[in-house]
Amino acid sequence: MKIFVTGIHGQVGWELHRQGEKQGHHILGFDHATLDISNRQAVQATVQAARPDLVINCAAYTSVDRAEEEEALAYAVNEDGPAWLAEACSRARIPLIHLSTDYVFDGSARQPYSEKDRVSPLGVYGRSKEAGERAVRARLSAHLIIRTSWVYGVHGNNFVKTMLRLGKNQQELKVVADQWGCPTAAADLAAALLDMARQLEAGSRQWGTYHCCGATATSWHGFAETLFALARDRLALQVEKVLAIPTSDYPTPAKRPLYSVLECGKLARHFQIKLPPLTTSLTALFDELVALEQSGP
Repeated sequence: MKIFVTGIHGQVGWELHRQGEKQGHHILGFDHATLDISNRQAVQATVQAARPDLVINCAAYTSVDRAEEEEALAYAVNEDGPAWLAEACSRARIPLIHLSTDYVFDGSARQPYSEKDRVSPLGVYGRSKEAGERAVRARLSAHLIIRTSWVYGVHGNNFVKTMLRLGKNQQELKVVADQWGCPTAAADLAAALLDMARQLEAGSRQWGTYHCCGATATSWHGFAETLFALARDRLALQVEKVLAIPTSDYPTPAKRPLYSVLECGKLARHFQIKLPPLTTSLTALFDELVALEQSGP
């Protein structure tokens, strides 16, 4: 397939390029320098010239706290961008897979969120992403909106790499323990997106909104403890203790949902896709990080 991917240098876009090329797909990758998705004319012209079989939108404004001060920019990327991509896909008569987020929910639930649950984002980031979902639905019937959460991977900046960096030099760390979600490996998510793309190419028409995240629900503190337990035998670490703290001890400009666990049964039923548990995905990540360390610069 010829797959048009925005946000190619992000965690998921990078994995899509790596895995897609290995699978024999032609990945047309774009970053902000090569395509500003908030520019309607540029999006239309670029999609028209590329003539892809499918578009996967991984581009997003993801700075949750900075979005509170850069609201216009957040909406330009997270609402306008998906709108113009959906419009271009409609004209080209091709599908769009659009990545969204667990932050469309307010975190007041006490059981995993399904696709049918009411959205109620707390901050600018979540509201702009929810607006992007509505923009896609309004312009293109042939779409998949994929909500995911807590993405980490070998490429780019993320929670796992931050913890490993801090854990190499500090014996004690403090991590928030009252925010719950589902950590998702970028490699697993990219593999799932490529599987969806393959099924669409084969004739699947299961359009709509889906949740796709790692199979393990945990807190940031639990996430940290799990990754350190798995990493100690593979990577040099100094950390000995991970202290659990409440969100109130780590104030941020943007409010975050305290509970954003996503229920992914719909994806399993319609596409037969289920992501692995946290320990499986982290083990694969650490094996790759060790291999990279051993190979040197």
